[in-house]
Amino acid sequence: MAAEVLDFEEYVRSRQDALLRSARRLVTDPVEAQDLLQTALVRTYGRWDGIADKSLADAYLRRVMINTRTEWWRSRRLQEVPTEHLPDVVGIEDGTEQHADRALLMEALATLAPKQRSVVVLRHWEQMSTEETARALDMSPGTVKSTLHRSLARLRAELERRSTECAA
Repeated sequence: MAAEVLDFEEYVRSRQDALLRSARRLVTDPVEAQDLLQTALVRTYGRWDGIADKSLADAYLRRVMINTRTEWWRSRRLQEVPTEHLPDVVGIEDGTEQHADRALLMEALATLAPKQRSVVVLRHWEQMSTEETARALDMSPGTVKSTLHRSLARLRAELERRSTECAA
C-alpha cells in the first residue's frame, strides 16, 4: 500500500504542471482549474491500482477531468443565479407570435416543390453542408446551390405576398 501511495505521489509531482495546463484548457478560471485537477486526482487515486499501464495515466486523468467538468456544468445549469435587480416581466413572451411565424413558414414551405423543400430543409433546418445535401439527395453540389437559391427566392416572394394580403 505504501509503495502504491508513493507511486501515485511521484506521478502527481512529476506531471502536475502538465495536468494543471490541461485543466486550464477545460475551465477558464484558474482557481476552478485547480479544483478540477484536485477532484480528478482524488477520483483517480481511488482507481490507481486499476490502471495497469501507468503510461496511460495522463489520458485517464484527462478523461476524469472532462467528466468532472461536465458534471459540474450540468449541476450548475439547474442552480439559480442571484442578481441585484429582478428582470422585467414585460420582456417575457408567451410564444404565440413564434408559433404563428412557424405556421406561416410551414405553409410557405408547402408551396415549394418536393425537391426544393428538401433542399431548404436539409440546408437550413438540418444545417447540412452543400456537399452533404447533394449526397443525401443524389444531386450535384451546383444543383443544390441553384435549387436553394430559387427556393429561397420563391419563399421570400410567398411570404411577401402573404404579408401584403394580411395588411390589406
